[in-house]
Amino acid sequence: MADNANSGIAYLSINGVSYRVVGELTYDPGLIEREVTKGQDGVHGFKLMPKVPFMSANLRDSGGLRVADFSEMENVTIFAQLINGKTVTGRNMAQVGETAVNTEEGTMSIRWEGVQGSVVEDVAA
Repeated sequence: MADNANSGIAYLSINGVSYRVVGELTYDPGLIEREVTKGQDGVHGFKLMPKVPFMSANLRDSGGLRVADFSEMENVTIFAQLINGKTVTGRNMAQVGETAVNTEEGTMSIRWEGVQGSVVEDVAA
């Protein structure tokens, strides 16, 4: 990886198959969501709720790709290599939402979600 690079280049594979990342590769380990609780007399504190871990990416719709295959993705393992040295792994992920393709750009935005603890980020030493 490039010295001092903190964003930009990213690689993505799903169950060992590499996909072309156009951009907007995002992830959230989905640990805990905090929400402030309040009443008419003031702020009471906050509540904790589980948060859904996810990974998403804008991918290139290349020739050999079957868009319908994404709709069938369940229990997949996703690896993302980032230029900043991080490796993000999503285990037991399932595709959620639309799999619509933008034919003018040849791209599609795909989102996968999992259960708590299914997205882990590792920082290179």
